Amino acid sequence: MTPIDHYAVAGHPVAHSQSPFIHALFAAATAQTLRYGRLLCPLDEGGFAQAIRAFADAPGGSVGEFVVDASAAGPATPGPARGCNVTVPFKFEAFALGAQATERAALAQAANLLRFDAGGWLADNTDGAGLVRDIEHNAGVPLAGVRVLLVGAGGAAAGALGALIAARPAELVLCNRTADKAEALAARHADWAATHGVSLRVASLQQPGCGFDVVVNASASSLHSGGVPVPAASLRTGTLALDMMYGAAAQPFMEWAAAHGALGRDGLGMLVEQAGESFFVWRGVRPATAPVLVALQQRLAAGKAP
Repeated sequence: MTPIDHYAVAGHPVAHSQSPFIHALFAAATAQTLRYGRLLCPLDEGGFAQAIRAFADAPGGSVGEFVVDASAAGPATPGPARGCNVTVPFKFEAFALGAQATERAALAQAANLLRFDAGGWLADNTDGAGLVRDIEHNAGVPLAGVRVLLVGAGGAAAGALGALIAARPAELVLCNRTADKAEALAARHADWAATHGVSLRVASLQQPGCGFDVVVNASASSLHSGGVPVPAASLRTGTLALDMMYGAAAQPFMEWAAAHGALGRDGLGMLVEQAGESFFVWRGVRPATAPVLVALQQRLAAGKAP
């Protein structure tokens, strides 16, 4: 029997995650044999690192649920853990666990992906690549030369900012509830923005500016039902307003956007696109994402549980 490689999505909470479904479809479509599950990590100090190390050492004992892709037929010998995705609230901690880091993870100082078999743990961040691809390819909105507002300065925003800058918008404004965090994030990206000819500045949540072409909510406001964090003046008719959350959590933001003439979009496309990039990092095969996004939308519309 051939050992099966193991992967997981690690976070708290994590039971809602659609990542096992997504990666199972990727694996079936690319004839890759793997198991992908969910890893609930403790919130206490050091709990995340301990859970990840336990998973890396003995994946079957650390993750209670695995979704097996269609190509993995019949019984198989348990195999090694090859990596994991990381979701809220552990992206900064995940970066610290990497013995080495990709350029995009180093710029963000946050990771949504760990690879265990890269000659020492590798920290990477595919959030920004997934966001930009969803905006430009799935939503059909070019970012070059436009004005972008990014709301938030946590792990999600940190992962997105570098890729948004690389898409060369004319202006990118960053705002966050805690101004110091936004300033620090912008300062870390100042040279990157200058290299790409992008005007990068920080503004307050109350007065971020008016009439942006793209507004991205990377804050935790939707996750915690905190309401829309920026005023309606930040929108214009036809603005793409994207919330990184999806499902019920993103619905208030999307309804707010539609009520003000903007085009509301949730983070489902970003979720699939960053997963596709993660799959490529781990397996060296780039899966087709469009059919998986359709399948996931249908799955959620039917009310199926993760």
